[in-house]
Amino acid sequence: MIDQNRPQALREAIELFFFAYRTFTAPPDRILAERGLGRVHHRILYFVGRNPGIAVSALLGVLGVSKQALNAPLRDLQEQGLVTATAAAHDRRVKQLALSPAGAALEAELSGTQMAMLEAVFGAAGPQAEAAWRTVMASLVESARPEGARPPSP
Repeated sequence: MIDQNRPQALREAIELFFFAYRTFTAPPDRILAERGLGRVHHRILYFVGRNPGIAVSALLGVLGVSKQALNAPLRDLQEQGLVTATAAAHDRRVKQLALSPAGAALEAELSGTQMAMLEAVFGAAGPQAEAAWRTVMASLVESARPEGARPPSP
């Protein structure tokens, strides 16, 4: 239940979250647009880069999307030579994903813009503010997770 004394503050928090996210995603969005790619492609590049050899089924779980929703953007990345898929040694039916050198370079460029932004704001806000921000973000993630579900990989 929402505290009736807080609706205005909560609406302001929603707006801050929206505008912060828009600011955070704008530089990578511009870089991706030059290649005909979008935000979903960035998410795939990011999580494949953080988890080399991740199975397609595991990536579906991390991203929280259907196989159908992942198919076209993953194919785009493979066609552009940014992501590779190989059969797993333990089960040839399992496709394991990795970034190609070009994919790793693009992912580093995209995430680099965001890391620089975070470095600047965390540096200005201080370690206590950064810790509080991390607590809030982790709490948001936790609040949306179904009971018993595993958290996404860091």
